Amino acid sequence: MGAEVLVLPASPRRAPVASAAGGEGAQDYSLFLREDAGGAKEMAFAVEGVDCAACIDEIEDLSEALPGIVRARLNYTTHRLTVGWAAGAEARPGELINALARIGYRAYPFEADRLEEIDNATARHLLRCLAVAGFAAMNIMLLSVSVWSGNVSDITPETRDLFHWLSALIALPAAAYAGQPFFQSAYRAVRARALNMDVPITLGVGLALAVSLYETLHHAEHAYFDSAVMLLFFLLTGRYLDHAMRRRTRTEAGNLAALKALSANRVEPDGTLVTVPAAAIVPGDEVLVRAGERAPVDGLVLAGTAAVDESLITGETLPRRLIAGEAVHAGALVHDGTLRLRTTAVGEDTFLTEIERLLDKASTARGRYVRLADRVARLYAPMVHLTALLSLAGWLIAGASLHQAVLIAVAVLIITCPCALALAVPAVQVVAAGTLMRHGILLNAGDTFERLAEVDTVAFDKTGTLTLPEPAVANAEKVPAALLEIAARLALASTHPLARAVAAARPGLVPVASARETPGAGVEALIDGEVARLGSAAFCGCEDLVAAASPEASLVAVRHGPVRALIELRQVLRPDARAVIDALRAAGRRIVILSGDRAAAVAPVAAALEIEDWWAQARPADKIGVLESLSGQGHRVLMVGDGLNDAPSLASAHVSLSPITAADVTRAHADAVFLGERLAPVRIALDVAANARRLMRENLMIAVVYNLIAVPLAIAGQVTPLVAAVAMSGSSVIVTLNALRARSGGPARAKEAS
Repeated sequence: MGAEVLVLPASPRRAPVASAAGGEGAQDYSLFLREDAGGAKEMAFAVEGVDCAACIDEIEDLSEALPGIVRARLNYTTHRLTVGWAAGAEARPGELINALARIGYRAYPFEADRLEEIDNATARHLLRCLAVAGFAAMNIMLLSVSVWSGNVSDITPETRDLFHWLSALIALPAAAYAGQPFFQSAYRAVRARALNMDVPITLGVGLALAVSLYETLHHAEHAYFDSAVMLLFFLLTGRYLDHAMRRRTRTEAGNLAALKALSANRVEPDGTLVTVPAAAIVPGDEVLVRAGERAPVDGLVLAGTAAVDESLITGETLPRRLIAGEAVHAGALVHDGTLRLRTTAVGEDTFLTEIERLLDKASTARGRYVRLADRVARLYAPMVHLTALLSLAGWLIAGASLHQAVLIAVAVLIITCPCALALAVPAVQVVAAGTLMRHGILLNAGDTFERLAEVDTVAFDKTGTLTLPEPAVANAEKVPAALLEIAARLALASTHPLARAVAAARPGLVPVASARETPGAGVEALIDGEVARLGSAAFCGCEDLVAAASPEASLVAVRHGPVRALIELRQVLRPDARAVIDALRAAGRRIVILSGDRAAAVAPVAAALEIEDWWAQARPADKIGVLESLSGQGHRVLMVGDGLNDAPSLASAHVSLSPITAADVTRAHADAVFLGERLAPVRIALDVAANARRLMRENLMIAVVYNLIAVPLAIAGQVTPLVAAVAMSGSSVIVTLNALRARSGGPARAKEAS
């Protein structure tokens, strides 16, 4: 192959530092912008300072208010902000970065490795704050115990004041440090003239400390420094647990990021092998992928054979043997052998990145329940402050002391913080989207979960949906083994679509070097002194064999000397089609087939799957008519299809799925896509959706019941600020833990939910 040269980048894919003025040091964002065929641009940003679910609305609203931006979605789990500009509008990422900076959020182009560094730093900071709060709380409580452990009558006012001042000296600096995650977030919100969930927390802690300091200055018997610091300790515990659980839900996205190769072995024109950053590869470059390495690009195999693991890309667990002419996706792991690829897509255009975008879209899209929770949480924040203010005024009017009224108001502020309500639905959505991802299902629309859970009828296209998209040899046992092997070798030299199916019948073979193709006829070569041909029946002299062949099959003739045969090619059912159809039918769902193929091809498939209701030779308008008829009868139909002619029916169905191999237009109109050759994702999507809907309802109910019980108790003065902190943090943790149950969601769970 030639000498091997190692070329290292000066900085691993980092762009220069942004400049607000756009002058010296201004950043070129073109590397991070992605433009679709219609001219619309999109870019992903990582955002620092996202501390609570209320930050989502603040950041999205600000982004969408900027000129040209038509869409902004923030993923609370990954802190990834995806922004879309209108077609023809000038994309100004620097303007967005500066706008976010003005309200206290730091943003920059999204890079998975940098996000991981920031996430680890955030976790360490939360742990340090938690440790400071815990250490301070223990020491203050020791002082309190020391004061009250003896006979109360023996404690002099001077001793009590001394211990109160010592508690203040510990509590004030500890609270100033440990409360940073809440104070900074509240400051950003107030500066932006908004209210988030950390504003009432900051007010509550500040008021508790102020009341304690006031009591100490006036030689009062009680101070509440221990309660204020313990309050922070429990709030930080809840925040850290929330952070840790959100990190768990990023596992699937992290798995995808780990599939990306950072470097590539580029083959130079002179045969020299040069190791360069993967970002330096462009379409048309040749790269070498060796055993143990992951493909850095999407490409076509030029030479070599290897067993490739594509399980996290296609959903197939068994390694696939690749040979010359076959496609390979970025992230595929080579088990053995070496492949030489010609690059077809790199960076943001690879299949792997497309999966990442779909997963991110699924995690940030908003369905009915998400929008409901958002509206309630947005109205709830002002109500929290109003309720606390009215409680303060009411208790003062009732004759309570100022410090007692303030402490009740503090408890109300904290216990009514709508964290649980804001997390109730997004937490389930993120976990359920990750569950679907593990099963090879990627969502396109935010309300897909709700609509999938309502499905009672499933309509399948036939070709490429119930059957595999590529035809396969149907009569391999009737063709002599040696002749089929020759046919497969000749097929490797052909560009005809059916040749791929013939070559796949005997994988791992070497093409015939002397083969030459006659367009419209077939391939010819000299093998073992005899002429070998593969192609049409006339080209191979097999016209007399056609009458005995199946009328439903596509025919390819092969001849080696006097030995002749016809190879029948048919589209075969997906491996688990029968099992999936039976499971859907057992769950009480009606199954129909809507196909544009001829009746002679649809009937055997319907019979094999025992589907009574099927339509053949259905044009797009016919399919839409059937779907509208079913909808008029009260049915909620899931349409599953892959062809261009299926795009209109996918768009008109109640909810839709398509395989990842579908046409681009078809995938764009589907609510979700699935990977791999199996049909199981259709059943899994329905089961997980039913489970997710149930968990969303449960979480909303938990949040509502919590507030119905906790708020009246706090207003009545039956809850201290410390107990309020424990209750508020506990409710957030409960809804998040409940959301983690969406990691399961099998058939049994789905039946229970329905």
